[in-house]
Amino acid sequence: MKVLVIDDSRAMRAILSKIMSELGFDVVTAADGREGLDRLGEDDGIGLVLVDWNLPGMNGYELVKAVRRDPAWDEVRLIMVTTETERENVSRAMDAGADEYVMKPFTKDVLLEKLVFLGLVKES
Repeated sequence: MKVLVIDDSRAMRAILSKIMSELGFDVVTAADGREGLDRLGEDDGIGLVLVDWNLPGMNGYELVKAVRRDPAWDEVRLIMVTTETERENVSRAMDAGADEYVMKPFTKDVLLEKLVFLGLVKES
């Protein structure tokens, strides 16, 4: 399965790409929400999106809402990976259609736990 990693931090894109590659995913990256939507539209093999909330232009919350408005992407799983820790923002993201929420900083094990819960990887 392909995963799209959307984060404006080059370092965070590298960290997430490494973890996801180690877990057997093919990784595509984008630096902001608009670029992420473009990548999603260009590549119908993407089944998972890891998206930061705080992005220039279109933020991650807006991206989640945009993806969920398009029936073509109903099967795409969305995980917010962000420093936004307020309960209200977690609720807003989940209500908008995020499947899971991971708070930075995180460990590989935390991300793996979310992926196992969503049925995207098997427990090792």
